Amino acid sequence: MPRFTYSAKDRSGSVLASELEAPNRKEALRILAARGLQVVSMREAAGAPAGGAKPAPKAAGAAAVAPKAGRRMGSAGPTRRECLPFLEALHDLATSGLSAGEAVRLLSVRIKEPRLRTLCAGIWERISEGAPLSRAMAAYPEIFDPSITNLIHAGEATGSVNETVGRIISHLTEQRELRRQLMAALAYPLFMVAVAGGVIVFFLVFLLPRLKTLLSSLGGKMPASTQLLIHLSEFALSIYGLATVIAFAVGLTSFLGWRQTQAGRAATDAWLLKLPLVGDFIVAQTVLAFAQTLSVLLENGITAAEALRMTEKQISNTVHREAFNAATARVLEGEALSVALGRTGVFPDLVLDRLAVGENTGNVVPSLKQIAAAYQKQISNQLNVFTKVIASGVLMAVFIFVGFIAFAIVSAVFQVSASFKMGG
Repeated sequence: MPRFTYSAKDRSGSVLASELEAPNRKEALRILAARGLQVVSMREAAGAPAGGAKPAPKAAGAAAVAPKAGRRMGSAGPTRRECLPFLEALHDLATSGLSAGEAVRLLSVRIKEPRLRTLCAGIWERISEGAPLSRAMAAYPEIFDPSITNLIHAGEATGSVNETVGRIISHLTEQRELRRQLMAALAYPLFMVAVAGGVIVFFLVFLLPRLKTLLSSLGGKMPASTQLLIHLSEFALSIYGLATVIAFAVGLTSFLGWRQTQAGRAATDAWLLKLPLVGDFIVAQTVLAFAQTLSVLLENGITAAEALRMTEKQISNTVHREAFNAATARVLEGEALSVALGRTGVFPDLVLDRLAVGENTGNVVPSLKQIAAAYQKQISNQLNVFTKVIASGVLMAVFIFVGFIAFAIVSAVFQVSASFKMGG
């Protein structure tokens, strides 16, 4: 393969001199342009290719075997978790003055985390072959959502890749923070449920059988509350109790499997919207996903039609997604976005009013950002309320159950004592 000697300037203005192997001069120029280098001079060198002419491609090529190995090994390959760290590292280097291609090359060599390094090496391999950053990232659809690669592509067309990456990072960080808040809100109620379940199992399986033996040895008739608890304990320890647990596990597994089907997802999503608190939270989630995603896409030059289609994919509730799909079709036919969304019956009136004002003034993106900020705060408040309600409900249930057990035990002791006195 021909070898070309070149001198070129990077984005900082430094002049580099090296050699490059390429099928022809045009391909060599394309490869250097993909690296973010401005060629000053280039000539074809005589003799065999030099090993030191291509240090970066060699490093990328050596590491590029890793993505394939990672896919074979499963857990060793890059995952969606590497998306945000990759973009943050890319943004940091690009902000310091490096081109996107040169930043990826440095990451593929210097980064220590194995999965992230594998990802960077694979992307750099494609960039060094002449692919733009967006196309190189699109080769990893399991990591980079199409909306991300489309945004990068739009940034390449306008020469604002770094600014675009910064906006994507802000968007993904907000989504991650929302997920963190949701998990934190669920953690305490789930812990309380687990503790309550442990207390109930302890009483039914360990304490009540011993209490039954003690009371039976003392004789006398036990009160109804004590008899009820003992019957519950006997049922839990019998074959019927085991069968009930197995049936519940099978039913739950079947329900979760049905939930994964299209019909099951639609039915359960519709049912969830009718639940108190949960329905309002899902509506707020839909509005937030809509406003955040659409504002980022429109701000980075994605066409309205394409942005609406991408936004639709970010809506998790199937009922809302179908309604948004119908609204998108009406928008493409010429209807105003606020009017089309109003027909769905999903979006609150205040959201529609803000959006209509933005459409009338030509400030749709700022209006969407205001909506997103308002609903980010609303969701945080809803999560706090949800946590308090669930935790209070679980605590109340535990207190009632423990109080009932205490009442049953104390009443049984008093009744047995009374029977002794009467016998005496």
